[in-house]
Amino acid sequence: MIDKKFNFTKEKLDNLPIPKERDTYHDAKTPGLQIRHTRNGNKSFSVYKRIKGGQPVRVTLGKYPQLSIEQARLEAAKINLSIETRENPAEVRRAHKAEISFKELFNEYITRHSKPKKRTWNEDVQKYEKYLASTLGKLKVTAISRKEIGEIHSKITLSGHPITANRVLALVSSVFGRAIEWSIVENNPAIGIKRNKENKRERFVQSNELPLFFRALASEENDTVRDIFLLALLTGARRENIISMKWRDLSFERAEWFIERTKNDESQTITLSQEAIEVLKNRKPRTFKTYVFEGDGKLGYFRNPEKGWLRLKARAKALGFIEAIAKEINWSSSEAEEMIKKAITEPDEAISINMELGTSIGISPEHFNIDDLRIHDLRRTLGSWQAKSGASLVMIGKSLNHKSVQTTAIYARLDKEPVRASVELATNAILQAAGLKKGEEIVPAKKGI
Repeated sequence: MIDKKFNFTKEKLDNLPIPKERDTYHDAKTPGLQIRHTRNGNKSFSVYKRIKGGQPVRVTLGKYPQLSIEQARLEAAKINLSIETRENPAEVRRAHKAEISFKELFNEYITRHSKPKKRTWNEDVQKYEKYLASTLGKLKVTAISRKEIGEIHSKITLSGHPITANRVLALVSSVFGRAIEWSIVENNPAIGIKRNKENKRERFVQSNELPLFFRALASEENDTVRDIFLLALLTGARRENIISMKWRDLSFERAEWFIERTKNDESQTITLSQEAIEVLKNRKPRTFKTYVFEGDGKLGYFRNPEKGWLRLKARAKALGFIEAIAKEINWSSSEAEEMIKKAITEPDEAISINMELGTSIGISPEHFNIDDLRIHDLRRTLGSWQAKSGASLVMIGKSLNHKSVQTTAIYARLDKEPVRASVELATNAILQAAGLKKGEEIVPAKKGI
């Protein structure tokens, strides 16, 4: 039979035997701390303390393992102190109940701050649901320490998403910052956690990638995700603005799209190319619709093009691989057509079937891998090709609605060809002024060397 009083550890609490009704165990380390285990497997921490000359007080802390042993001990210590210093035990229960959970604080944050002031408030909700609901949601805000937040940041980082880890940390810090402003808490436990280093991203669709990219895009059966990606490329607009595009904000006569509110809280008018107009005209509904990309969700528009983006990248990789093999070996036209069709419909299968053949002739599917390309890189692609075409930074910044020249400056170094052309032009001018012809030796080589 298990001892009812022992030093609580994760291993011991995880392996408690299922009781017939309910068992109560006492922590040997913290006075009054108990864990109650029911026959359906639920385990809850509580503090049971007898007051001199009065009735015992029981204060429920929360469920295990949502509330860790360390957090329960910290809460128990606070309650023990409160019981010792307060005359009325009922006040202890009320004080503990009055402490809100992180879930309650987050809902307050969304209602009072994020939703009224941030167009991307729904992204905050998504981060909470994915990374914070199960870890911090049920904890009392005063029980959350830097340790818990640091562990969340570290876990997301180690999963291969260092930038996302920083964004989640920033969200937690913002929530606690508002809680301090609203006099809910006194300290921000997210302060002092070291963030991951972030390098400015310079990825865009390169010249050699564009043919495959467009072939893969043209083969996409879901015309909604296909057109979202096309408009991201042709307008340079942010994904959130594209997927929430409204018909009323489009003018085909002026070839313009008016965005009432962008990420930087300013309006923007985007000039539409003829190609962008054609994409939109092909989507024009016969009956009234609010959104260009209608959806079934609460917001009314299509929300998640990520799966389509993964399909596109897999398709581009397979198409590049199969077409490269077809150029090197004597496939019949029917064989080549069949394999290209498989690359479009079953890209992973097409690569697997031809992997050995590709290896034998020195062709790898990794040569055509664009896995590092993100949807937001389509926005950067327009800016980079504007720079390639000689557009000024002011013009690029205007088209992409950048607030600062520093934000736009990245496009000056995204592609080296404009720089090379400029240097060559200046060099030729210098040589011409010096009376030298192109290709002529500038400094004659020394004899004997």
